[in-house]
Amino acid sequence: MTEQTGYPNFAAITMKAIDQFYPQLQTPSRIVVTMHQKPDGDAMGSALGLYHFLVALGHEVTVVSPTNWASFLDWMPGIDMVVDFEQQKEKALGLIQSAHLIFCLDFNVLHRTKNMEAPLLAATCTKILIDHHEQPQAEAFSYGISDTSKSSTCEMVYDFIVQSGNGDILNTTIAQCLYTGVMTDTGSFRFPATTASVHRMVAHLKELGLKHTIIHENIYDNFLENRLRFIGFALMNRLEVFYEYNTALMYITKADLQRYNIKTGDTEGLVNYLLTIQGIRFGALVIDREGERKWSFRSKGAFDVNQFARKHFNGGGHVNAAGGGSYDSLDANVNQFKQVIKAYQNQLQ
Repeated sequence: MTEQTGYPNFAAITMKAIDQFYPQLQTPSRIVVTMHQKPDGDAMGSALGLYHFLVALGHEVTVVSPTNWASFLDWMPGIDMVVDFEQQKEKALGLIQSAHLIFCLDFNVLHRTKNMEAPLLAATCTKILIDHHEQPQAEAFSYGISDTSKSSTCEMVYDFIVQSGNGDILNTTIAQCLYTGVMTDTGSFRFPATTASVHRMVAHLKELGLKHTIIHENIYDNFLENRLRFIGFALMNRLEVFYEYNTALMYITKADLQRYNIKTGDTEGLVNYLLTIQGIRFGALVIDREGERKWSFRSKGAFDVNQFARKHFNGGGHVNAAGGGSYDSLDANVNQFKQVIKAYQNQLQ
């Protein structure tokens, strides 16, 4: 079993260890698999990878996404069967209410499922958490694993399959899904979370016949021209660099999104450009989304953007990658960031 780390009082929470759930895999059940809103490669990859595994075991399974997703994920096997909660609410509610089991992947607090939070809270069935973010809402889950040392939820789903004694079920379809999440969440195997276990997993998937090149092309070489022009515009007109704090900030207005017809997923990875500037240790991106301002934070080294996001922007995540949100105006968010960053000058130098 993968060790649960980072939570000294974890044993006192009602959530049971994931290995205690394994015997239930042998009983055919109605299952819902879900993830956080606006699912990225790891969220959708882990959900679809688990979906194909559970179907192979004989379960009746449906993946329910809280919202829509980026079009660069539309190639993934099984995505045509995913139910969008916002677009198919009645069907999704029926699936949640009738489920025997609900797997919650790549999020650990229910509000990250947006409008699905209330139905998930109301569901009386068994809920299973598989996630790698900090500070889980452990009381909301019956069984689970929360391991912040893992590269991705897809790596954890791989562990779940193998450690439950069902590694022989792994195939190229599952491999495509799981590789997608590991690749995207490790920055194509660049980030510190790329451990030896990640490479052993990928080696196993390759031995199964995984063709990884086409996955890279589908994820990274599958955008419209307008996105490239948008990125150029943003870098020229929406970037501020604060060298005294080794920090870079980018802000995107609603008008920018409309001008370049930016869709879900088109801003994916934009914040990472900020860390390519020599000397910059902290990058922040805020986007003026409909009804809310959404933040993305990235850092190098020991600067903890998870704590920064939790303290100032109602967010959280990992030490070097986190997100947040605010209902204040875009200008108010930018001004707040410029004020609070002053307190971190010593840490960032």
